Amino acid sequence: MPGDKIKVLIVDDSALVRQILTEILDRDPGIQVVGSATDPYAAREKIKKLNPDVLTLDVEMPRMDGLTFLSNLMRLRPMPVVMVSSLTENGAAVTLQALELGAVDFVTKPKVDLAHTLDEYALEIREKVKMAARARVQERRHAPPPPPMTATRPQATSEKYSADVILQHERQRRPFKTTESIIAIGASTGGTEAIKEVLIRLPQYCPGVVITQHIPEAFSGPFARRMDSVSALSVCEARDGQPVMPGHAYIAPGDRHLMLVRDGARYVCRLNDGPPVNRHRPSVDVLFRSVAANAGLNAVGVILTGMGDDGAQGLKEMHEAGSPTIAQDEQTSVVWGMPGQAVKLGGVDKIMPLEAIPAQIMRHVEDHAR
Repeated sequence: MPGDKIKVLIVDDSALVRQILTEILDRDPGIQVVGSATDPYAAREKIKKLNPDVLTLDVEMPRMDGLTFLSNLMRLRPMPVVMVSSLTENGAAVTLQALELGAVDFVTKPKVDLAHTLDEYALEIREKVKMAARARVQERRHAPPPPPMTATRPQATSEKYSADVILQHERQRRPFKTTESIIAIGASTGGTEAIKEVLIRLPQYCPGVVITQHIPEAFSGPFARRMDSVSALSVCEARDGQPVMPGHAYIAPGDRHLMLVRDGARYVCRLNDGPPVNRHRPSVDVLFRSVAANAGLNAVGVILTGMGDDGAQGLKEMHEAGSPTIAQDEQTSVVWGMPGQAVKLGGVDKIMPLEAIPAQIMRHVEDHAR
């Protein structure tokens, strides 16, 4: 029935992009484009009139930029937003800021000159709109971030964060050897912010962290630099053959699988251009399976918010290899697809809210070091 359809409002200053998105989305029987707007001011009035379920939002528009509009929207009328971004350095940076402000997900601008890729693009945006309609969207309150986790005892600036921060610093002060522990993290939808919330709460002396986040090639470098700027860890985009060192985090490039392998007494990053797994490259399953095979008891596995089931089987393999495993809980996940599937498969030791995960990681690391 028409009333059951997901109502979408398209906000984009390009008439061609509005037309393409409308045609793509309207072809899905579960989606109805109820209107379009050329700028945020027109969008504001149409949101009031049409009450859409999901908004697609161009990041760069006249009269008011997409970020300012999104910030106001999330403060005054929180709703699911899918950003439509250009594959440029600036487009990536703005999109990451949009996700921080509360956008659920993003798609790249449709490539109108490459007709053979349009079917794949159509499937992607329809899936993301449907997912966004089910996502948990909350009003964004600009709370201060937790204090940086350096080698010295932090000053408690927030009661919410101080206990976990101090606990982690008091539990273990010595550096970890490369062969002792590895932290493996996988995420998808909502994951850029979830990963940030984990990294900013990990101390700079923690074991090496390997991360796969579903993200396009043009976005993984800016994402790694953004994480490096907010974390006590040194965060970078992983390179093939790069040693995994304590106090460092390595993010899979957006077009290559990241694996963990042994090189003598060291762990190193291995990248490959193999086919997509679970429709993704990089794939969380590829990372987790390599960690299970090469680190086993030395690793901690963490699966965060994300659509689909990528990583669920790999986390189960880590669990079976003796790795402690953690899944983000449903309440704090934007989408409880990947964590929920991992729980369903029986590969999860603990289900936890996002803010509690870093302290639990460090407890596992300390237990292993004894």
